[in-house]
Amino acid sequence: MNTILVIDDEKLIRDSLKRLLEKNNYQVNIAETVEEAIYLIKELAFDLILSDLRLPGASGTSLLEQFPEIPIIIMTSYASVSSAVDAMKLGAIDYIAKPFDHAELILMIQRIIKERKLALENSALKKELAKDYTISGMIGECPAMQEINNLIHKVAPMNTSVLILGETGTGKELVARAIHEFSERQSSALICINCASIAENLIESELFGYNKGAFTGADHEHPGLIEAADGGTLFLDEIGELSLEVQARLLRVLQENEVRRVGSTQTRCVDIRLIAATHKNLPKMVEDKLFRQDLYFRLNVLDIILPPLKKRGSDISKLANYFLTKQVKKMAHSPVNFSSVVLQKFQEYGWPGNIREMQNIIERALILTDDDEINLEHISLFKEDCLEVYEAAGSHSSLEPVSAVNNLSLDEYLIHFLKENTHKTETELARQLGISRKTLWEKRNRLNIPKKAK
Repeated sequence: MNTILVIDDEKLIRDSLKRLLEKNNYQVNIAETVEEAIYLIKELAFDLILSDLRLPGASGTSLLEQFPEIPIIIMTSYASVSSAVDAMKLGAIDYIAKPFDHAELILMIQRIIKERKLALENSALKKELAKDYTISGMIGECPAMQEINNLIHKVAPMNTSVLILGETGTGKELVARAIHEFSERQSSALICINCASIAENLIESELFGYNKGAFTGADHEHPGLIEAADGGTLFLDEIGELSLEVQARLLRVLQENEVRRVGSTQTRCVDIRLIAATHKNLPKMVEDKLFRQDLYFRLNVLDIILPPLKKRGSDISKLANYFLTKQVKKMAHSPVNFSSVVLQKFQEYGWPGNIREMQNIIERALILTDDDEINLEHISLFKEDCLEVYEAAGSHSSLEPVSAVNNLSLDEYLIHFLKENTHKTETELARQLGISRKTLWEKRNRLNIPKKAK
C-alpha cells in the first residue's frame, strides 16, 4: 500500500483528503506545518507528499529542496500561473488549484506514483546489470578485462576524450558503448562511425554535413553525423584512416565545440564527447606525419588497451558458450553444446581474427552440426580443415604426411581416415575424431562408408 503525507493547516481539508485517499486504498499521514511534516518524513517512508503552498511558518515549497527524492504536489487556493510556475521551477512534480475535482486529484496521484515506481525499478535494474555484467555487453573475468572494467567506470562519468586501442575484432565498439551507457549522456545519442568503411571523398561530408549546392549532387541540406551526436557521444572507429584535412576539421570541433558544414560559412555549436579507436600505431603515424600530433594529444587523454583474444585465458570458453547461446536463439536452433575437445582447441588456438572470428566460426559450426553437440568436424580454425580433425585423432602412423592430406575436403579426409583404420572399433574412431558414435554412424551412412571398408 502506498503512503501519502498530507500537509495543510485547515483541519477540514486535512480530514477530507485523508478520507478520500484512504477510500482509494492509500495509507495517509497528516501534518499542519512544515516542521511537523519534516519530523514525519524523517521517521516514515512516503511515496508522495500533498502539501498546501501557504502554511504557518515555512511554505510548502521549502520541502522541495530538502526532500528532492519524494514527489511533491503543491496545492493552493491562490490559483495563478505565476504561483504554478514558481512551484514547478522549485521542483514540484505537479500543481493543483483549490477547489479541485476529487477524481482529477486521484488520477494525478495514481500517475505520479506509477511513474515513480517505474523510475525506481529502472534505477535498480541498471544497478543490478552494472553489478552482474561489469562491462555492458562484454564477457570477461581475466585480469586484463577486470582492469578495463575499472577504467570504464572511472572515465565514464567524465567528459574527457578516450582512445581505445587493440587488434581488429577485439570489441572496441563494445567498450565505447559501455562508456556511453555509464555516462551522464546515456539518454542521448551514441553515433558510431567506422572511418575505414566510408570512402575518402565522402567522409568529410558525412561527418560535418553539407549545405545545398556545396558540390555536384548536393541538392538539399544534410546535417552531419557530428551534429547528430550533439548532446551525446561520437565514436570514431579506425580514426587512423582519416585524412590530415579531416583531422584538422575534427580538431577544431573538439577545441571550439562548433561544426561548420561543407559549403557553409556559418558554424553551429555542438556538445559531443569523443571516443576514438584504432588498431594502428598512432605515435608512429605522428612520427611519419600521417596523423596530427595535436589531435593525437587531444584524443589520448586516457587510453584503454584491449587484449587479443588469445591472451584472455578462461574467458575464451566463456565467450564461446555465450556466443553459442546467442546464435542458437537467433537461429531458433535446438540446444547445442561444445564437446570438451572443441573447447580445448579453442583455448590452444591463436585467434588472429579475435572475437569476430570466433563469432563467425560458431555460426558456421551451428549450421553444419546434425547433432546436439558441436565437434571438431564442424569447426574450421585453419585453412587445413581436415588437418585439424587429423591432429585431433592423435595418430600419424596410418596416414600420409600432412602435406599430402591438407588439400582434402573434410568429407574426403573422413573417408580416407576411416578406410585406413578399419581395424579400430567405432568407439576408438569416434574418440580419435572428437565426435560421438551417433555422429560417426550418421556420417558413415551419409558418405556410404561400410564399417569394413577395403
